[in-house]
Amino acid sequence: MTTELIDPTLYESLFPEGISRYAIGGLFVGLGVAVIYLGTGITAGASTFLESTLTYVSDRSRFQRYRASRDWRVVFTLGIVLGAAVYAVIWQGEAWTTDVQPWRLLLGGILVGIGTRVGKGCTSGHGVCGVGSASKTSIVGVVTFLAVAIGTAQLIQALGVTP
Repeated sequence: MTTELIDPTLYESLFPEGISRYAIGGLFVGLGVAVIYLGTGITAGASTFLESTLTYVSDRSRFQRYRASRDWRVVFTLGIVLGAAVYAVIWQGEAWTTDVQPWRLLLGGILVGIGTRVGKGCTSGHGVCGVGSASKTSIVGVVTFLAVAIGTAQLIQALGVTP
């Protein structure tokens, strides 16, 4: 008799095409974070890397602290975007599209941007690097991110909101 921790039917319904693509993606994320940390001593976080691009258009001192390292940070940020595009074209045969209205995407992006500043980082910085280094602040942040995301998804579903 074998006992399984997770019911196989649940696993198959959550991941109908298997978990290999998620495992490979996770390995690449971990490898990228390790390379950045070992090479620079900087904890990788997409929101900080994206914020560093503002040094090209703003003279505010807040952004200028990234000036010396902005070029490779921009390459990292572009790699995230281009990596997703390449994945979509190769494995899905087309670029990713959505039925979500553009104003909702814009509003969502603005709210995420505000949240990353209030939370002093994003899910990649806190979730991958912070939790991995057992940072209490990051663990609280990730729990908060997840709780708000789950609550928002449940509310949107209950309201019957569609794209």
